[in-house]
Amino acid sequence: MKLLIVEDEPRLLRTLAQALRESGYAVDTAADGEEGCYKAMEADYDAVILDVMLPGMDGWEILRRLRAAKATPVLMLTARDATEDRVKGLDGGADDYLVKPFELDELFARIRAIIRRHAGRAHSLMQIGDVAIDTRARRVLHADTPVLLTAREYAILEYLALHRGQVISRTELYEHLFDENEDTLSNLLDVHVHGIRRKLRPDLIVTRRGEGYLVE
Repeated sequence: MKLLIVEDEPRLLRTLAQALRESGYAVDTAADGEEGCYKAMEADYDAVILDVMLPGMDGWEILRRLRAAKATPVLMLTARDATEDRVKGLDGGADDYLVKPFELDELFARIRAIIRRHAGRAHSLMQIGDVAIDTRARRVLHADTPVLLTAREYAILEYLALHRGQVISRTELYEHLFDENEDTLSNLLDVHVHGIRRKLRPDLIVTRRGEGYLVE
C-alpha cells in the first residue's frame, strides 16, 4: 500500500514516514500544501494523511480539490479538536479525522480501516480458500498455520486480495508498492509473486500474460 503524508512539522513528518515504512507501507511525503496537492492529484495513493494547517495551501483546500477529482481515502490530522472542525472535515469528504497528539497504533488502525472501506472490505480478515489474511495483524495463515512472508510479499498479497477478482497490472502494483525514493527492478514483482506461490499455493495468484496479476 502506498501512502502520502502531507505535514509541515518536520519531526512529525519524519516519525510518521519512518514508522509507516517499517510497517511495510510505501510512503511519499510533502511538507507544504502546494506540493501535497500536486502529489495527491498526480498519483493514485491508497490513502492520504493530511494535516489541516499547512503553508501555501491548507488541508481544507487540498481536500476540496482532491474530492472534485478522485475518491482517494483521506485521514485528516489537526491540533484543532473543536466539533465544528471535525464536522467540517467529514462533511468536506474526509474519511476520518484524528486530533493531535495521537498514538501511532490508533493512526495505523484508522488507515487500515479507511483502506478496507474504500476497497469494499468491511472486516480485517480476508479468506481465500484455505488462505487467511489478517490486515490488522498483518499476518497470513495457510490451513490455519502461520506463514512468514516478507514485507513486500505481504504488501503484494494484501493489495491483490483487497482487489480480489480484478486484474491488477504490473504498473499499478509498482505504483502502489514503491515510494518515490526507491529504485525498482523490472523482474522484482515476478520474484516476489514466485515467493508467495511457493510459501502458500501455486494457484493463489494467477498471471494474465500481458495484463497483470489476479487473485480469483
